Amino acid sequence: MTIRVLVVDDQAIVRDGLVTVLSLVPDLLVVGEASDGAEAIAAVAREEPDVVLMDLRMPGVDGPTATASIAASHPHVAVLVLTTFADDQSIVTALRAGARGYLTKDAGRAEIATAIRAVASGQSTFDATVGARLVAQLAGGAAAPAAAPSAAEPPAGVRTRFPELTPREADVLERIAEGRSNPEIAAELFLTVPTVKSYVNQVFTKLGVRTRAEAVARVLR
Repeated sequence: MTIRVLVVDDQAIVRDGLVTVLSLVPDLLVVGEASDGAEAIAAVAREEPDVVLMDLRMPGVDGPTATASIAASHPHVAVLVLTTFADDQSIVTALRAGARGYLTKDAGRAEIATAIRAVASGQSTFDATVGARLVAQLAGGAAAPAAAPSAAEPPAGVRTRFPELTPREADVLERIAEGRSNPEIAAELFLTVPTVKSYVNQVFTKLGVRTRAEAVARVLR
């Protein structure tokens, strides 16, 4: 299946580079470009993309504002952020707005293509830079935990910050924030996929969120 992609960035040279790179990927089709959020909103309605590759900081209507508008009016369209910024505030703002994934601009062609496919299929995805910040948050702010926690012992940061979650729900939240799919979580925790789906729903209910991206935003809050 061909995935229709809209490229949004205020710098023409960046847009041209992305269009060139994505044109080399057989299952991706760039259906349009936009230089700011207002153009992006109009282009989504006109071109009906599956995925919007969205810059964050642009003049006029910025990326988060455009993302929120697209998420509200076209919930089937996945927004994947591609930006130079990887600070907590930028990540949280984008995810709260409805972005399903977050990459920094040092990502290569293969990583961008893989992320586009992931968000198009309903998954959340984050690059290594963003993932490292999520792991630090999950570990209670430590830059690098001394040893990986066992599946039955989620990081203290998760248990402390979300006491309403059971230990197993905390396990699941940790892996959601790391971008794991339900089958991957099931394999790591030795559970069935339906059981993982049940835990995910319980986590969403307790945190008051509706999507994985919103759950990750709660982790970074």
